[in-house]
Amino acid sequence: MFNDVLRTLLEGLRDEAAAGGSLRKYAVNNTIAPQFMTLYALVQCTPDLSREQCDNCLTGAFGNIPQCCSGKQGGRVITPSCNFRFEIYQFYNSTAEALPPSISSPLAPPVSLPPPSSNNTNSTPSAGSKSNTSRTVIIIVVPTVAFVVLIISVCVYLRARKPREKVESHHVDEIRSVESLLFDFGTISLATDNFSEANKLGQGGFGAVYKGKLSNGQVIAVKRLSRNSGQGDSEFKNEVLLVAKLQHRNLVRLLGFCLERKERLLVYEFVENTSLDHFLFDPTKRGHLDWERRYKIIGGVARGILYLHEDSRLRIIHRDLKASNILLDADMNPKISDFGMARLFVLDETQGNTSRIVGTYGYMAPEYAMRGQFSMKSDVYSFGVLVLEILSGQKNNCFRSGENVEDLLSYAWRNWRENAALNIVDPTMKPGSTSEVMRCIHIGLLCVQENVADRPTMASVVVMLNSYSTTLPVPSQPAFFMHTNMESEISSGWQHSIGLTNKSEERPKGSYVQASQNEVSITELYPR
Repeated sequence: MFNDVLRTLLEGLRDEAAAGGSLRKYAVNNTIAPQFMTLYALVQCTPDLSREQCDNCLTGAFGNIPQCCSGKQGGRVITPSCNFRFEIYQFYNSTAEALPPSISSPLAPPVSLPPPSSNNTNSTPSAGSKSNTSRTVIIIVVPTVAFVVLIISVCVYLRARKPREKVESHHVDEIRSVESLLFDFGTISLATDNFSEANKLGQGGFGAVYKGKLSNGQVIAVKRLSRNSGQGDSEFKNEVLLVAKLQHRNLVRLLGFCLERKERLLVYEFVENTSLDHFLFDPTKRGHLDWERRYKIIGGVARGILYLHEDSRLRIIHRDLKASNILLDADMNPKISDFGMARLFVLDETQGNTSRIVGTYGYMAPEYAMRGQFSMKSDVYSFGVLVLEILSGQKNNCFRSGENVEDLLSYAWRNWRENAALNIVDPTMKPGSTSEVMRCIHIGLLCVQENVADRPTMASVVVMLNSYSTTLPVPSQPAFFMHTNMESEISSGWQHSIGLTNKSEERPKGSYVQASQNEVSITELYPR
């Protein structure tokens, strides 16, 4: 019965306090309790709270009555933004409500009086006057000091907590985004018919790629990393976190991943025509790549790299851009894949250094292969090599011109100097615009210049490809990349700091990786 009377009294005071102005929000009142006792109560909110916030705060505080004050005839609950108190004696000054708002403390009762005593005697007028003066001083000084201390404490608390909350929030969001991509191993096994040979698309240095079909009819490509592959857990996590945040029509889309039974699986959208090298370096199939398609592939790859470098929320250096990592959809639109070697830059970072080199010989910029310096211009160099490969239909490290075999960059540069640049063009390619072909050769040579500063950015490359009014600068000598000499030099000089993975591959149905007996890739393992 007592608790019912108390709750009715407090709820009435809550509504009155919540309706208070911006300078004070409190209310006091009393009522008759069982056994003819008088029950007094006070509720209070900080003035900065809105009516709804004050109401919610006090309601939450009332919810603590069963834990703190059940069966008691007095009690008090204090929270950072509101408090209440009840007693069977008058613990506040009955004249408090007549005081100006500025005198009332935001969280302390206007005046608290001691419980009545049987030994109390009447005060003389002078004593009462002194008592009132003391109370006035208390009303002004004590709440003011308490309020200042409270504000300082809150500011210090929020300042210390904010960075931590920001970091924790970042990790929570990252974990949630990754968990939302998790696939069950049984689901993937069922989709690929238990990774049957019939569904195998190809075999690479890091494992096999399988075609699959989910229960909803969606066709997928599953990259099953071999347990002894060069790609460790850091590369696997790197690829998941990076690709999951990237959305662009010229980037392959990651649907999810799986980490069960010691399996590491990446689930991608299925790209119908596998990789560019499957067409480009096949004497028969490269006939399907007329100039219009090759030009569209060059432009799409350029836009994809530009997105990685400048337009995404992250700044990403791919570091392994090559023909086998360019997938082609049903309409022969290019999609950049394989982000296991990518590195994330902060927005104001322009260059990184590493003692462990990753990528594929022939596509790596010389400053990266020899000194471990990589930047956006490293990807620009790889793009330039790729452009010349697309134009010639041959690999950069074994270009054939009649009976002669030489480096593609050397051959392209020599013919450019002799005004015979069209000699490098694939003779099986259906003819297209000569001016477009020459412009692409020009852009390719600009991208592979030896001096890093002379190479254009990908933003400039995209403009060059789409604007014929733009005057192109004259290219300087490229960095001649002699494959055999470079391989022996790096292998002997850095044999203790890098690992080599030979990518000799079988190609039963086309592949998501480059088929090359001579290709050597280097895998870097590093914590993220």
